[in-house]
Amino acid sequence: MTDIIRSHAPGRRKSAAENPEPGGTRHGAEGDARDLMAFAELFFFAYRDFISDPDAILADIGYGRAHHRVLHFVNRQPGLRVADLLNILKITKQSLARVLKQLIDNGYIRQQAGKSDRRERLLYPTEKGSELGSCLAKPQLRRISLAIAAASDDEKKAIQRFLRHMISEDERLYVADLIVRQPDPKS
Repeated sequence: MTDIIRSHAPGRRKSAAENPEPGGTRHGAEGDARDLMAFAELFFFAYRDFISDPDAILADIGYGRAHHRVLHFVNRQPGLRVADLLNILKITKQSLARVLKQLIDNGYIRQQAGKSDRRERLLYPTEKGSELGSCLAKPQLRRISLAIAAASDDEKKAIQRFLRHMISEDERLYVADLIVRQPDPKS
């Protein structure tokens, strides 16, 4: 499939009054559907830009988003069990094994057996892995910081509530617990 890149949609652009932001003043099923599509598109573009800087950094070393996700969670929770990482990422063992092998072989992550169960594999970032993780997170945290700075306290709470509700209902408590357990990035 070919990617099509356009600087703007064809035809006349509608003004903000004609095409309000999601949650605007449209009424009825058609307006609701358009609002939902606008939310979906905003989410797509926000995600595209959120991952663009790390994608460029990773491309330079021959890595992709799977490597980024593994590095992120291992850096956030040193000693993470492979089984827990599989549960977090929701990927196959084979996919994780391929990515982990590359990260371990290239010195970004080290693996060791568990103390109580030698079959457990615990993952730790190396210094090189911590540095890459920080390099990948920096532009993302800057982007989030700028967006959050423009929000009121009530808007910040609404954003957090929205993001929590984007997570599958049966995973929300697990994710909330995972976030609380992770160390403060400032320490």
